[in-house]
Amino acid sequence: MDSKALNSHGRASKNKHRDGRRDTDADWGVKRYEGKRDDGSLWDKLVKWFGYKAHLIVDTKYELPVNYKVTKASKNDSVMLKPMVEDMAKKHLELIERGEELSGDRGYDSKENNELLWKRYGIKPLLDIRDMWKDNEQTKPLYPERADNITYDYKGQLYCHCMESSQVKEMAYMGFEKERESLKYRCPAKAYGIGCKSIGYCGNSEYGRIVRVPLELDRRIFTPIARSSYAWAKKYKRRSAVERVNSRLDVSFGFENHFIRGQAKMEVRIGLAMCVMLALALGSIKNNQAEKMRSLVTSRSRGSPLEAAV
Repeated sequence: MDSKALNSHGRASKNKHRDGRRDTDADWGVKRYEGKRDDGSLWDKLVKWFGYKAHLIVDTKYELPVNYKVTKASKNDSVMLKPMVEDMAKKHLELIERGEELSGDRGYDSKENNELLWKRYGIKPLLDIRDMWKDNEQTKPLYPERADNITYDYKGQLYCHCMESSQVKEMAYMGFEKERESLKYRCPAKAYGIGCKSIGYCGNSEYGRIVRVPLELDRRIFTPIARSSYAWAKKYKRRSAVERVNSRLDVSFGFENHFIRGQAKMEVRIGLAMCVMLALALGSIKNNQAEKMRSLVTSRSRGSPLEAAV
């Protein structure tokens, strides 16, 4: 899931009288992009525009839209996840039932969104997280009510602090236990065969100490797919599919430079573009070219996919 800026190319005006030229529905939106360079330094970019937002849910396997909504540019991304997922559940329940994960950037980060996806629909949330800890906290104790050597950070990574040497090691992630609604972690010394001076304090089990973290501890931080796992990183990368759909809207369907005025017209035009994408995919399937269903262009040798769809 992602949102796309739709620049109105009009001017903001206090005069809300509709004359067919000014855009009286649009307003100002702001979006911040952040990342890390190859040298480790951080960068951020602030984008402002006057117009609208297209909120999209995209199938990452086939790079096809499954739901969309156009709002004013100022509309917060986070509040759009719930109504759009509920709308899909109402109109196309089979898509919700087949869906395994839903990914989104940190704009969708909230306890409510994570809880909605997993508890109501059984969809594993892959929503990037914001660092909302105060006072530059790096870690917190997992069991603050007692003396213990297990801590975690804001991304859900668990750490074991050696009570003899004060060395800090990442605990080994062992998977999600659905019946317990918990993430399972194991002693890193036993899991990886590394030395630890205080291993005797954790018991004599050949597996070492086992720690289970219930999702209820913090729904933002702890999710069915652990944020610190390779699986989370791999699945989150699939989110680039929505970026390619955004690019097609700009380049192939002309939304980078347009003369559309008004939210209703914008929503209709976006909807038509989505219909064309789906029609071309259907045509490719009917032409026995399912491998080309993501493409908007194709060879004429086997007929146009749009003709086949019709």
